[in-house]
Amino acid sequence: MNGRRSFLHGAAAIGLLSGCRRSAPTVPPRSGPATVVVRGGSIRTGVAAEQVEALAIRDGVVMAVGSQADAAAWIGRDTTVVDLAGGSACPGLCDAHAHLVGLGRSLAVVDLRDARSHDEVVARLREHAPASGWIVGRGWDQNLWPGGAMPDHRPLTAAFPDRPVWLRRVDGHAGWGNLALLREAGITRASSSPAGGEILRDGAGEPTGVLVDAAMALVAVPAPAAATRRTQLLAAQQHALQRGLTGVHEMGIDEADDALYRTLADEGLLALRVHAYASEAWLTGSLAQRRPDAVTPSTRYALRGVKLYADGALGSRGAALLADYDDRAGHRGLMQHTPAELEALVARATEGGWQPATHAIGDAANRAVLDAYERVMTAAQRRALRPRIEHCQVLAPGDVPRFAALGVIASMQPTHATSDMAWVPDRIGARSQGAYVWRSLLLQGASVCLGSDFPVERVEPTLGLYAAITRQDLQGNPPQGWMPEQRLSLDEAVFGFTQGAAFAAGREGHLGTLAPGMRADVTCFAAPLDEAHPHTIAALPVLATIVDGTVAWRA
Repeated sequence: MNGRRSFLHGAAAIGLLSGCRRSAPTVPPRSGPATVVVRGGSIRTGVAAEQVEALAIRDGVVMAVGSQADAAAWIGRDTTVVDLAGGSACPGLCDAHAHLVGLGRSLAVVDLRDARSHDEVVARLREHAPASGWIVGRGWDQNLWPGGAMPDHRPLTAAFPDRPVWLRRVDGHAGWGNLALLREAGITRASSSPAGGEILRDGAGEPTGVLVDAAMALVAVPAPAAATRRTQLLAAQQHALQRGLTGVHEMGIDEADDALYRTLADEGLLALRVHAYASEAWLTGSLAQRRPDAVTPSTRYALRGVKLYADGALGSRGAALLADYDDRAGHRGLMQHTPAELEALVARATEGGWQPATHAIGDAANRAVLDAYERVMTAAQRRALRPRIEHCQVLAPGDVPRFAALGVIASMQPTHATSDMAWVPDRIGARSQGAYVWRSLLLQGASVCLGSDFPVERVEPTLGLYAAITRQDLQGNPPQGWMPEQRLSLDEAVFGFTQGAAFAAGREGHLGTLAPGMRADVTCFAAPLDEAHPHTIAALPVLATIVDGTVAWRA
């Protein structure tokens, strides 16, 4: 639909769009000028292939969409005008799997992302570590280093013999420390690996300093003060808004995080929409005394689900596989629970009315979660609670159609594929054909939502859009994309970050499109969002981020 037609408002617009939605949103009667008008570019409404030139917003609601010429009728003395100047806009992009609290903490520690050797890691620590106390960092990835082997404590111990050093791997599923850290944690040759975790050891049986999955719990890093946590979370929110996100699905928070979010919301300082999931530890603790928050169209914060764990990560060989790793004979990863334990957790969540969102990366873990959802939840419960699997990175062929059959949402992160594609074939061999299979899931009728898992990956949703439609790195390799048959169209990728995310949160009735009557969450870019030139999308500059009709950030 071109932008030359007149603005559609109220019943006229709803009549046009009725074939795209089960029920039309209610459009308030026009009662004066718009509070915000976005104009001067190409605006994807998310309704079929509709693109318009302008939209009018009042009191947090999209009032009308249509041509730029007719937008003038909505502009009053106090209207905020966002002029795209030839740029573009789309429904507000929502990261459907993120760690905003974790991002705040990662922004405050030493950044080790993209370090190419342990020597570079040590150099960054020397440059950025605090003058005293613990040295904490995040982002190392041994797959980027010569040889790709897991590190040991020696370079850290040589550089920092007297201070604990604790460095979380980029995926958060392994940690690397020095001897001072091992002593602080009481980890010795005699220590046993906990269930669901592994203390890596050298040829002599001594701990190397690398702890995988549940073994990381042996390390107690000093917690930041309440004021520091608040500052960190606000910094993370600003970081996300600047990159065009209007909302996040916050995975695995505790009671203190929940309280902080509620305080910020009460104070009017929570600009993002945050759909939160309680940690597994909270579920097995005091969460039984709570019930999921009610949600209204204007809700900024709601605790609605629980984050469970089935296995670890592929990069640290903690993902649970049905057969051995190709590059580690006799090892199949780390299930975090027995089938009975996992079913008990799903049952506990379901009984409390919480939406289960379970981390599963390996094919064995994904099958275990699908089995648990099928055995524990009735079809009516699955329809009501919309259970999710987070990551779904490696799937056995027979399990792909089960997502749609059971009504399980596949929550996936496109940049994981482009970050991992260089080493995944060595790790799992022919099973790579079942890895990161977004299109296969869509073709089977599954609901798919997209995110980044930040701070594991970078926050920019444009990088996720780029990865989804190209399956290439930022240099354009491989030329046709890795397993190009799994590429998405730009419309499909945007859908995953908008309507897919809204559906996964149970908010598709008021979020995810820019139809009249929907809440006005809008991501605005200073250049066209153009599928014909996919390599421009990764670095597309954000012009403005609008949340619930308020310009929350503007360049």
